[in-house]
Amino acid sequence: MTTTPQDTFLRQASAAARAAAHIFPDYAACEAALESTWGRSRLAREANNLFGQKQSADGQSGIATPGTTAGFLDMPTQEFLHGRWVTVIAQWACFADQASSFRARMALLRRLEHSYPAYARALAATTGEAFIEEVSRAWSTDPQRAQKVLAIHRQHSARFLPLVPAAVAASGKPLSPIAGQIYA
Repeated sequence: MTTTPQDTFLRQASAAARAAAHIFPDYAACEAALESTWGRSRLAREANNLFGQKQSADGQSGIATPGTTAGFLDMPTQEFLHGRWVTVIAQWACFADQASSFRARMALLRRLEHSYPAYARALAATTGEAFIEEVSRAWSTDPQRAQKVLAIHRQHSARFLPLVPAAVAASGKPLSPIAGQIYA
């Protein structure tokens, strides 16, 4: 089986998500693939921002990284507003590495779960699919986001996650949604 650059990105992102204790790390890696154009976006390259995470008003989202001084980058983005795509300038959070991006993403979901019911439902999800469906309701203005992320997972999971089914089969125990660990 040939390894594609997309599979390589998903393996690296999945490992970073696991290191950051992100729930459903393989699905989160697929989100990162969509949000960062497979790690090739300017935001991913210059700021290790894999989720299109904007700088919060209180400054909690970003940190200063080499090449930045304020912990954010000003860049244009496309937002789906009032039924159409428009370009806006946003302040984007910067992260030291990919794991920091995943860690900050989880912290943001937890911090906002009381204000955004979809985040609370996502954090309580029992499957990766349910997590993606719920988090996508509030994370992005793209009405097709969940379907796009799930399509990435369906297309690539057999190649970038070949060890997970074997590990589960060998243990005889279910896989935890947190960091993809096998339940004891």
